[in-house]
Amino acid sequence: MADHETLLPESPIPGEEVRRRKEFLEFTDDDVAVLEGVNEVAIRYADSMIDDFYRHLMSFDETRAFFADPALLKHVKEMQKNYFMRLTQGNYDQVYVAERIKIGQIHERIGLPLKSYFGMYCYYLRAVLGRLQEEYKETPEQAFSVFNSLMKLTFFDMELAIDTYVESRERTIKGQEEAIRELSTPVLLLRPGLLLLPIIGLIDTLRARQLTEQLLRSVRSNRARVVVIDVTGVPSVDTKVANHLVQTVEAARLMGAVSIISGIAPDIAQTMVRLGIDLRRIRTVGDLQSGIEEAERQLGYTVVKNDVAESEDGK
Repeated sequence: MADHETLLPESPIPGEEVRRRKEFLEFTDDDVAVLEGVNEVAIRYADSMIDDFYRHLMSFDETRAFFADPALLKHVKEMQKNYFMRLTQGNYDQVYVAERIKIGQIHERIGLPLKSYFGMYCYYLRAVLGRLQEEYKETPEQAFSVFNSLMKLTFFDMELAIDTYVESRERTIKGQEEAIRELSTPVLLLRPGLLLLPIIGLIDTLRARQLTEQLLRSVRSNRARVVVIDVTGVPSVDTKVANHLVQTVEAARLMGAVSIISGIAPDIAQTMVRLGIDLRRIRTVGDLQSGIEEAERQLGYTVVKNDVAESEDGK
């Protein structure tokens, strides 16, 4: 579970938060002492514990798939042994916390399902309990005391790993959402100096801000002089979005690009008038074709009808 060769240098979780988590789990100095007291027992049972653990994992297709490479299996078994031994070595400080957080990152990166993660820990605890009952069969209360302390620490470990596991997933999902938003508002270079920004779907404040950033980056990188913003596919706008659209046009103007808005629907036009949006400095046209034609005129392009081609088509 843990790769000690790539540990984080320190925990990203503040020490006070770590203290509160231990306090909530009632993991005290007494528990630390109990665990340190069974380190020799852990050493004695480590190899058999790990063998049984991986024998169990390899009996299921969904977990066996993660360890198809024999060399990888040997490596992770050694890392798992280190993890097991670390549970009874005390000093559960910030370095320890960083170590456990790394476990969540590794599991998320390889795509291990949460159900498998929890199932592995469930087996782990049951296997440890069996070893403790065997070791302390004459004093079962001692076995219970050790298991109680170990369970607190194990849940502490799981909590840290799952926090990072979930955070990594959320970061991945956020990145995918941003990529989707970028694809939904592409800035297209129609010809030198002319950009087209077709907007489709609802625009919220976040998307409007991203739209502005994309457009301004494209204006700079393409040295654009005219931008056509087509809103034919936008069903509605509110005050914030309308104002943001005006600000986008103004920002592009400050960068040397004239903006033309095309395709404003009748109900959106009425809404913008009713909201009192100042459109005096914005050039608007009825549809996308008119917008492109107006942009080409401003750039000095002239569309010439090809009579020769027309004559040949008519033969």
